[in-house]
Amino acid sequence: MAILVPVTPAHATYGPDQPVSVTVTSNAGPPLMLAQLTGTVAFDDGNTKFRYALQLCWGSGSYPSPSLSITVNGSTPLYPTMTGTATAPPGCQLYLSLYNGEYTHSTTLRNITVNVTGGWFYPGNSYNSRTKSVTYDNPYN
Repeated sequence: MAILVPVTPAHATYGPDQPVSVTVTSNAGPPLMLAQLTGTVAFDDGNTKFRYALQLCWGSGSYPSPSLSITVNGSTPLYPTMTGTATAPPGCQLYLSLYNGEYTHSTTLRNITVNVTGGWFYPGNSYNSRTKSVTYDNPYN
């Protein structure tokens, strides 16, 4: 006699947090720190999800506020929503913008690229912007 036991789906678990650090500085005029992103990202061992806990500093010489985006597998854009604020450390304006979330991709998640853009005026009223990007590979594939 055979006993059938229902099979429950396996649950993917997250691997270790990977540190995130991206700093954008001006490249014209006086040197200015425009934006600094710190925090962590982690990938799940099922190869379809990642989570993030990020803090974005608006540099004291930057205008307007910096922006954050994440590109999944080199082509799918993700624009995280700010989930809160925290007291700004020295060198940052107003407050730190907090971004915490999780994203599930429809196919195998190979990597994510974190993009931070900051802007400033130099010379005079000429607006400039710079973007710095860092790619984080999924360690499970």
